[in-house]
Amino acid sequence: MNSTITENTIPFSLDPTNGVPIYRQIIVQIENGILSGRMKPGDKLPTIRSLAVALKANPNTIAKAYGELEIRGILITQVGSGTYISNKKPSPDGGVDIRKQKVLEVTGRFLRELRDLGVGKEELLDMISNWEGYNK
Repeated sequence: MNSTITENTIPFSLDPTNGVPIYRQIIVQIENGILSGRMKPGDKLPTIRSLAVALKANPNTIAKAYGELEIRGILITQVGSGTYISNKKPSPDGGVDIRKQKVLEVTGRFLRELRDLGVGKEELLDMISNWEGYNK
């Protein structure tokens, strides 16, 4: 069962069946939102309690995700006001371009699955060029 919530422009979607801990899924979604530009410095995140209720998750799980991001400087919590996106972009050790790294990882998984399904390069290119779901 997937749980999804959108707070302003911040979508959260959990999949408890994929083997990734819930707090990690939340961290990755916040990082991806920042890297994609959908979440900007100063954007307010949902409260721990409201996000926990909406996602049917334990508040401690949400607090763990927020806490890890705060330690890394990605989030700022202002007591009595809320939790906000900071000016710091997510980046792994070594200063690698994390957005590019994530795109390559996702693309690699996607292409391996298509290959395993017998989808060739020409068929894939045809699917991509005719896909209406990508409107950038």
